[in-house]
Amino acid sequence: MTFPPPGESSVMGTYARTPVTLVRGQGLRVTDDEGRTYLDMVGGLGALSLGHAHPRWVAAVEGAARTLGLTSNLFATPAQAALAERLATLLPIPDARVFFCNSGAEANEALLKLVRKHGLPEGRPVVVALEGSFHGRTIGALAATGQPAKRTAFEPLVGWIRFVPAGDEAAMREALAPGDVAAVLLEPVLGEGGVLPLDTGYLRAVRALCDEHGALMAVDEVQAGAGRCGAWLSIELAGVVPDVASLAKALGGGLPIGALVARADLSFAPGDHASTFGGGPVPCAAALAVLDVIQEEDLLANVTEMGELLRTEVTRLAPAGTIAEVRGRGLLEGFQLASGSADVADVLTALRTRGVLASSAGPDAIRFTPAFTITAAEVDEAVKALAGALEEVAT
Repeated sequence: MTFPPPGESSVMGTYARTPVTLVRGQGLRVTDDEGRTYLDMVGGLGALSLGHAHPRWVAAVEGAARTLGLTSNLFATPAQAALAERLATLLPIPDARVFFCNSGAEANEALLKLVRKHGLPEGRPVVVALEGSFHGRTIGALAATGQPAKRTAFEPLVGWIRFVPAGDEAAMREALAPGDVAAVLLEPVLGEGGVLPLDTGYLRAVRALCDEHGALMAVDEVQAGAGRCGAWLSIELAGVVPDVASLAKALGGGLPIGALVARADLSFAPGDHASTFGGGPVPCAAALAVLDVIQEEDLLANVTEMGELLRTEVTRLAPAGTIAEVRGRGLLEGFQLASGSADVADVLTALRTRGVLASSAGPDAIRFTPAFTITAAEVDEAVKALAGALEEVAT
């Protein structure tokens, strides 16, 4: 196959590329420049909620592109208003207001500004975040990311983040005790931290502690939200209602869009924040098509069902001693390799030779984030390929 493609040397070397050049896709299938087809279990790192070239999504994007170009946010547009209203209706946050941007990192930057704006007048400058978390690569989002290896080269960053171990209720209580915390920021499922779902009891305890100490509960749903875990917000599965949430990835179905959703009383005022491209007519039309298809085709139920099938079948078919833990919610699935059993990169390569594309989540976990439209037959194909790959490379 042709790799790297012509011109690749002009791309900044930010990414450790998989040696494949993809040229087209349909549903969960992608094809490289030599005609080989793969089952796509990466799904744009969770962004391709409807898969490649879904006809409803394509029609919405084409129709919007023919109708109105970018207007900036100096003017209202029907698609943006409709999407904001839909999100405010679907998400559990009461009397919600929505700010649109272009990515998960931007949504989290907006989130940090919003909770700080709320907390600073009350002498609450601190945001509590979790060790092992990942919130983005921009400065504020990176400062709140609980993975030192990603932060060290860029430090010092900001001095108002307080980290606590994920899942440790006592540590959270201690972090909130000084009374200087504006908000707790957490991912209900730590995505880049290894696909680690936080315990329901812990999430409920954090909600109670925030209420007790006058802090906001803010959730990063960039990877886990917009239906990825079988609910519009993954934290809904724990019966918890946050004050603020960030969304991106699956919301746009492949086009860049991010959203900050918060209670109306927390909203930005004019001049507090802005985005030239945020909430443009084309990505908003794409997101509306995504939400329409999810609702009309009952894809949240499929996400739940296929996620359960994935976990069951990997547990059943993986060679003994290769998988230490199968974990996830819906179609955000992680398979932690047993210590010393195999190298993640080797497993991904062996999967690729079997026609399946996957990603890693941390140094020891394989991650599947396929489209919500995945079928039982495609789950079977992916799991059998994973089992074969593990058998091939296991030491």
